[in-house]
Amino acid sequence: MIRCRSCIHGIMSRDMSEDQKYQRCMVMAGGGFRFGYYLGMHAAAEDSGMAPDIILASCGGSLAAAIIHALPDAAQRKQWLASQEMYQFLCGMHAAAHARPLPVLGAALLRGLSRGRAARVPDVFGDYMFELPGPLPLPVPGLQPRAALAIVASKLLFGREQVGQARSGRAIFAEVVLGPERACRLLHGWQAPASLPAWSCGAVAPGLLLDSAMPVADAVRSSITDMLYFACHAHAGEHYMGGVIDLFPIEIAHGLARHVTMEAKPPFGQALAIPALRKVLGIDGNARLKHVHAQHAHAWVDTSDISSALRGRGMRKRIDWLGNRIRLVMPPSLAEYAQDVEAQWQYGYQRGIEAYASPGLRLRHATRFNRGSE
Repeated sequence: MIRCRSCIHGIMSRDMSEDQKYQRCMVMAGGGFRFGYYLGMHAAAEDSGMAPDIILASCGGSLAAAIIHALPDAAQRKQWLASQEMYQFLCGMHAAAHARPLPVLGAALLRGLSRGRAARVPDVFGDYMFELPGPLPLPVPGLQPRAALAIVASKLLFGREQVGQARSGRAIFAEVVLGPERACRLLHGWQAPASLPAWSCGAVAPGLLLDSAMPVADAVRSSITDMLYFACHAHAGEHYMGGVIDLFPIEIAHGLARHVTMEAKPPFGQALAIPALRKVLGIDGNARLKHVHAQHAHAWVDTSDISSALRGRGMRKRIDWLGNRIRLVMPPSLAEYAQDVEAQWQYGYQRGIEAYASPGLRLRHATRFNRGSE
């Protein structure tokens, strides 16, 4: 594990490492369970002559990125995502035994009413809604993957015995990049973007951690672990949580490559997502997003309208009041699931082609919560 020493050293490292950078980086920033649109975005980059030689991914984007990393062409990647194995895995996700609608909704209401920012050490070990059915069904990478893969996650700086304690100003999470040694060398000495005071209250440590040893499956499992959705992930005696700590890692992307493809994203929801980020990580997600949208990227892929454009596609959450359960509802057949994957893929492909043809920032769904500002 390499830890940041200072911001100044980070700037020096960036200057010295300019000639070691990758040529092109594509950022896959979240996406929930709509994995297919990232495969389409990447296929658009390939068809536009802009295929990335490194993918930087967080949360759900990390699963799509791992598929791209392992398989040699767009057809095989789409086939893997639409496979029986992936469908059965997603169908196997289920509500945790302790997750009941009224307590979950009550806790969400209390988070919404509270203005506190990471005041106490959160229970990311036991306070979650859903269980994964087993190891992620990822393909095994070939001997020479087409693109390197770097994944953003968060590392817990506390143990189970500290849950519920007052944070008292100390850092309880660290932002970590899990990737190849070359990427780690480029980022050595960096400050964690998630820790900057413009959006963080100090619950995230200032130093960016780097790990080139964690297996891809564990890195993806760590990154998809959104707080309150899944339990944190244990690996090598440490615990990790989701890439939502830095869902839009534009600074890291620029540190890795000369050309950056970035998504233009919708804002976090004010009712559920923003209070959850505030309570657990002490981060103002939309302040971070507005800052990112004000930065430079060589190509902006507009996915700000994804919720309306892909409404009804893929996995959905439903409250079963009669059964007193929260359900994850998948398409009822493999064929319908494959149709949803195709719709997601086409959405990502069309937006990617548009981005490379006209690289400027556009937001089909623009609000005061995601319009760029310094």
